[in-house]
Amino acid sequence: MLAGTAGLCIALGQAPFDLFWIALPGLVLAVFLGVAATTAKLAFRRGFATGFFFAALTLQWIIEPFLVDIAAHGLLAPPAMIAMASGFGLFWGLAFWATHKGVASARPARFVLLAVCLSASEMLRSYIFTGFPWALTSYIWIDTPVYQAAALIGPHGVGFLTLLIAAGIGLALSGRKVMGVLLAIISSATVASFAGVGASEKAPLAVDRPIVRLIQPNADQREKWDPQMMPVFYERQLTLTSEPSELEPDLVIWPEVSVPFLLNDEDAPFWEIASSAGSATVILGAQRLDGPRAFNSLAVLGADGSVDAIYDKKHLVPFGEYIPGEFFLSRLGLRAFTAKYGFGYSAGTGPALIDLGDLGRALPMICYEGIFPHELRRADERPDWMLMITNDAWFGTFSGPWQHLAQARARAIETGLPMVRVANTGISAVIDAGGTIIASMDQGVAGRLDVALPTAKPATLYWKSGDIPVLLLLIVVGLGALAPRRA
Repeated sequence: MLAGTAGLCIALGQAPFDLFWIALPGLVLAVFLGVAATTAKLAFRRGFATGFFFAALTLQWIIEPFLVDIAAHGLLAPPAMIAMASGFGLFWGLAFWATHKGVASARPARFVLLAVCLSASEMLRSYIFTGFPWALTSYIWIDTPVYQAAALIGPHGVGFLTLLIAAGIGLALSGRKVMGVLLAIISSATVASFAGVGASEKAPLAVDRPIVRLIQPNADQREKWDPQMMPVFYERQLTLTSEPSELEPDLVIWPEVSVPFLLNDEDAPFWEIASSAGSATVILGAQRLDGPRAFNSLAVLGADGSVDAIYDKKHLVPFGEYIPGEFFLSRLGLRAFTAKYGFGYSAGTGPALIDLGDLGRALPMICYEGIFPHELRRADERPDWMLMITNDAWFGTFSGPWQHLAQARARAIETGLPMVRVANTGISAVIDAGGTIIASMDQGVAGRLDVALPTAKPATLYWKSGDIPVLLLLIVVGLGALAPRRA
């Protein structure tokens, strides 16, 4: 019960709650319980309970896609929620178990080793089985100046220092006051100094910046593919695109899969979309077919409606956009949630920049791709800004869209690049290179937003180095914590 309570407290640090002052004591309690476990089996159970309840509250939005068509998928919601929470519980449980096996007694080294193991488990979760770096420990700080440290050491570095702070406090409460307070102070001072350096780097001021127009049609997922509503949402986007404004846009952006026709349909009225934008370039999301394969794509339209550039989504959502083990599961009739053709989408070739002339080079990403900090660095060159188109209508209205937005802010801080985020039902936003939202449209609102494109900071240390330095640090500190046992 205490472990589950710790997990719930930690979850309150994530969006939309952002209560870091509750999450940090929750981490302290979790660390204390893990260290105090008398057996490896008990340690695993406590870790599992912490992770399970943490995920159950944080990821409650996972049931929302199943509720779009309750008759067809509603019964799958509880098993999906239990499976997701159990997966998180397994990562936490294994970290607690490995700590107990690594250091036999509840001495100071076990506190440090637990911080290492928890950080390593989060890094592992971010990479294996296609990765799922959602709700990282460090995200409790996104709404505070502390997360500016991620510009230097990334999300996993901030997470490790946070866990060391919790370990220090737990160590002090266990009776080792001097050692525990010292560990907590050193860890706090380190992350604060990194945050200060990250925040001190400013994006250069620039005048006459290009104007981008964000189009948010607010197409409810239950109505999005209704034949009677599809023309309504399409016409709404045309109207918002053509509305006059004091700030004439240079670029108009529609969200993910925002048109009811295929990108490669010769009769599709892309000319009409381009015409409604006047002299502005249009970027939109659409599906396209290439033989038997379907793609979730982003396209740049020319002045005559021609498709001048295409980016195909690379990192797809398991079960949402494709079926793992499709050869076998498709024979059972299983299809991805968003599949309109076949059993799901095919993956694109990976990160690629789009050259938009005077608007600079943009790094496109579609929805789910924005949660992977390490994958943005795989582009051949550093972009001038990041562009995300998404359809968060799948996530409901409570926590999912807010957590997705928070991670978009995290990507801006880590890379030093501004981000333009265009969402079907919200939250659309323009985020500067320091992670500050400079303009946004709330959920459930149809409208447009005209904003000057922010400038980028110089390349951050995290952009240059990635997660390798933190991984090496975890190895060194972990070996140091294990040294007394080996001796």
